[in-house]
Formats: sequence, C-alpha cells, structure tokens
Amino acid sequence: MRVTQSEDLNLLVALDVLLEECSVQGAARRLHLSEPAMSRTLGRIRKALGDPVLVRAGRRMVPTPRALAVRAEVGAVVERARALFTPADTDLRTVVRTFSILGHDAIAAAHGPALLARAAAEAPGIRLRFLSESHLDAPFLREGTADLEVGVVDSTSPEVRSELLAEDRMVGVVRAGHPLLEGELTPERFASEADHLIVSRRGKLHGPVDTALAELGLQRRVVGSVGSLPASLFVLRDTDLVGLNTGWGLSLARTLGLAHFEVPLPLPPLRLGMAWHPRYDADPAHAWLRGLVREWMRTTLPD
Repeated sequence: MRVTQSEDLNLLVALDVLLEECSVQGAARRLHLSEPAMSRTLGRIRKALGDPVLVRAGRRMVPTPRALAVRAEVGAVVERARALFTPADTDLRTVVRTFSILGHDAIAAAHGPALLARAAAEAPGIRLRFLSESHLDAPFLREGTADLEVGVVDSTSPEVRSELLAEDRMVGVVRAGHPLLEGELTPERFASEADHLIVSRRGKLHGPVDTALAELGLQRRVVGSVGSLPASLFVLRDTDLVGLNTGWGLSLARTLGLAHFEVPLPLPPLRLGMAWHPRYDADPAHAWLRGLVREWMRTTLPD
C-alpha cells in the first residue's frame, strides 16, 4: 500500500474491519466513525491498493479477488500491531475485537449461549463469531479465517499451536421410546434392528462404527447422512433412525427430548482440544479466549 507511515496502520485497521463487515455502515459503527468518513477512508484504501476492494453485488458488498488475497496478511499485521502496543495487564472490558471460532455446529448450538454470556460479562467489547467446519481441508488458522479451532484437532503443522484438553466418547442417540432402549443392547441388535443416520460434513456414509462392526463380522444399514449434528438430532427426533452424539453435545439432545445409550462397540475416544496460530501466543485477548474455552471444555464434558 503506497501510503505514508503515519497513515499505514490506520488504513490497515480500516481495511481489516471493512473486509470483516463487508459494509461501510458496519465498519463505521465498529470504528466509531461517520459513514461519510468511512467512505472517504475506503476511497483512500482503493487508491493505495489500486483496487475497488469492495464492490456492490445486489444489495450487499463483496470483496474483490485482490481484497481476498490480502485479507489474511492484513489481519495478521493488525493483530501483531495490537499485541505490540497492548500492555500485558490489558483491561479486557476495554478491548474491542471479533474472534472467529471454528468448530462443530454443536459448539454454538449447545454451548454458544454460555460462552457468549461469559464474554458479555468479562469482555463486553469482544464478539464471538462461530464458524462451521468446512468439508475442505484449508489452512484457516494460518490464513486468519479463524482465530481458534475447537474440537477434534489433529493438525501436526508446525505453523499451528495445539493443546489437548479432554477426551470424549460417542454415544447412541434415538427418539424417546425407541425399541433399542428396551432390553440388553448387543452389537447384533445395534447393527440389525434399526437403520442408521451419519453426521458427516463431507457426506460420507461410513465411519468408525462401521469399522468396529466389520471386525465382528457385522454390518449396519446407513440410510443417509447430514452435515451437522444439530440437523441430525431433528431427524432422529421424528424417525426411528439411530444416530451418534458426543458427550459435549448431549445437552442439545436432551433439549429435544432424545434419549442416549452406550454404543456396544469399542470405539476410539475423541481427543478434544483447541488450536491457534503462533502469532496469537502473546496476545492477552486471545489468551483470555483460550482460557475461556479451556475452562468450558474441562467443566462441561460428562464423566
């Protein structure tokens, strides 16, 4: 960006917010500016980059390819600058930030209210944006699309910090009064007495359960898959299908009146944790976010 040093950081901050909001009005509100002032700032950014940055698409604005290409770099520079000029004893009640948390839909559905309430009480200027897991394997943390990944974290990239927090297990989920809830549940009954529904963001029709059944010479009938756990629970509530849930998702199942049971198979445990990019290691606000998630995950999982 061809701007003076005194203007550099202000324009980068404005560009970062504009690309996050995709709205002059929203960015103006975030930066406590008038809309005309925000529009003039966008004009200076366009001139500096030699690119429109945001263009109209119907009733909304969308980033140009050039803007998308520099978004992660801009975000990283802004975060490093914030960390540099932020005292270690930051008062979180004065911090104004938006953090994006990447993870399973059940995190927001079952535990979003509690996390948002804690954020409102401890850091009212921090907004939490929950992003659903993608069917694509992309470097969301490195690119700055997400600030924290939560769930089954298996990344071994040297560019990512990770912390194991807890182990969870898969349990069976069915509607109340389902026939499988009566009597002893054996692997044979589990496999043969009901059809099954899978949760897979990639649309797979098999998983660890099928591997465990195959080792016993058994096979279940999977009749469909859905992309998120909350969606599966609504399907299970109104059918005789059998699904799976995690321990940290059981509160959502109970809210819908569903019953759960132990799966009669030796399924591998779920290693739950969080991951983030090293650029946030010394960021006090991000450290607070990690502490919030750490406490939540260690206190909400059932024994």
